[in-house]
Amino acid sequence: MNQWSRFLPFLRPQIVIMACAGVAVMGVAACNLILIRMAGSLWDLITVQKDLQQLTTMVWLFIGLVVGQGVLSMGHSYMTALASQHVMADFRTHVFSHLHRLSLKFFAKRRTGELISRLMNDVGVIQNLLTETPLDALKHLVTIIGGVGFLLVMNWRLCLLILILLPLLALVARIFGKRLKALSIKIQDQTAQVTTLIEEVVSGIREVKSFVQGQREETRFRLGIEGLLATTMQRTAVLAVFVPVITFFTFVMAIGVLWYGGKQVIEGQLSPGELFAFVLFAGILIGPFGSAARIFTQVKEVQGAMTRVFELLDTPLDIQDSPDSRSLVPIRGDVQFDEVQFAYEERPPVLESVSFSIKAGECVALVGPTGAGKTTIINLLHRFYDPMKGRVLIDGHDVRSIQLDSLYGQLALVPQDTFLFGGTIMDNIRYGRWDASEAEILEASQRANAHEFIHMLPEGYETVLGEKGVNLSGGQRQRVAIARALLKDPRILILDEATSALDSQSESLVQGALVELMKGRTTLMIAHRFSSIQRADRILVLHRGMIVEEGRHEDLLEKRGLYHRLYTLREVDGMADLPQDLAGKDFS
Repeated sequence: MNQWSRFLPFLRPQIVIMACAGVAVMGVAACNLILIRMAGSLWDLITVQKDLQQLTTMVWLFIGLVVGQGVLSMGHSYMTALASQHVMADFRTHVFSHLHRLSLKFFAKRRTGELISRLMNDVGVIQNLLTETPLDALKHLVTIIGGVGFLLVMNWRLCLLILILLPLLALVARIFGKRLKALSIKIQDQTAQVTTLIEEVVSGIREVKSFVQGQREETRFRLGIEGLLATTMQRTAVLAVFVPVITFFTFVMAIGVLWYGGKQVIEGQLSPGELFAFVLFAGILIGPFGSAARIFTQVKEVQGAMTRVFELLDTPLDIQDSPDSRSLVPIRGDVQFDEVQFAYEERPPVLESVSFSIKAGECVALVGPTGAGKTTIINLLHRFYDPMKGRVLIDGHDVRSIQLDSLYGQLALVPQDTFLFGGTIMDNIRYGRWDASEAEILEASQRANAHEFIHMLPEGYETVLGEKGVNLSGGQRQRVAIARALLKDPRILILDEATSALDSQSESLVQGALVELMKGRTTLMIAHRFSSIQRADRILVLHRGMIVEEGRHEDLLEKRGLYHRLYTLREVDGMADLPQDLAGKDFS
């Protein structure tokens, strides 16, 4: 599909407004042409005919046309802006809608700043050319056709002198076009890199300061800006040659017209007023030719931006509803992994034929050294990824056969690194269910042991949080997240090291909130501390992508296997590798 045609769905709702703007802009061009022709007649009335009455009538007509042109120009400007902003707002929304539906695999390979640059900068580059430029081109088209028409009627020889330069202008534009497109794409890529750097430094400002890397980041930013500046100046240099060359040829045309027309006036073949109008027509044609060069440059720049934006839109949705998917509400909460195998990209498998079942309402803990596959199991249950082989079942249904919104509505994830959105605490809790009443929000907050500290804040529930909730402690953020999950009221709860980064006092409060949250729900947890794991109905011990042990805490200790070894070390998830005496053992 042609790139330009992909914008048609966004242009269609604005077609009436753009058509009206097109009529208005053609009216402006027509008024300009008539005014120029009248200017020649006025000159003859003053210098040759010397008719005061006819001159007065002509002046009033002139004024009327100027007023009409102004009204049409105002209407064109407003309607063009209205259509332009709506088209780009709809297109940005479309890109954002596709972006947030992409799988985690996509985001794992992209940087935030690059995506922001594509959504905002690149779409902004497209905006003018897509809506305003076509209307300007329509104005120039009317100007060229009307101007050439007047010139042919007035003096066809002079008109041919003007038109003979057109093929030369097209040749110059073609020569410069390829170079301008390449430089424009490079500028957009470098802009995305600088945007990414800014986003990373701002998001990680504590790490930048703590590791005393401010000077290094300044150097990286300066080098990025200097590279962008160098490329921009290369494009500027090309334009610095391109535009004057085009302008030179158009002015040569005007000078040639003036000389040849002046010769005809001297010989009596042309009146001074007609020459005056002819020169004005030649001058007004310079504008469209000069604009054509500018538009050609913009087209090459926009082609680069469109390539980047459509690369994003053409990224397939790895995780999406199948044609025969159906809603599954409500669910009991039975979970089953059936011979599941999974690997990230081209890496070795993270899970090897993993099978287990969890009954509705049961709490199961996942334990194992780093890289054993615990987080992968959670990601597959939440269907952030799909298994390469095997099935993940909820209530006996493959999760791939369940509508995503239906599935996600029955799950709640409480991660170690709680993410809070900009806005108030009330809004962050309500994120669990946006139609919840204030009373329901307060109840969820109280059950999560969060109401007390929120109530003590100066603004209470209307306290505006900093980025990612940095003005709250870790324990406070976790309790807000638990209140959010309680408000959602899921059937299946996923806890990913929800207390591992907390101090003892905060952990006690959060554990109390988690106990309340887990009541009556199927729970799958990854925990760093054995105090949490011991509460589980069952423990699954993973090693090298396989379940090597299974049972309750006391039973696993009696086996004196991997779980006993990990418990002895008091490090469930903090090890980079197994101890040397266990590294070569096969616990399967």
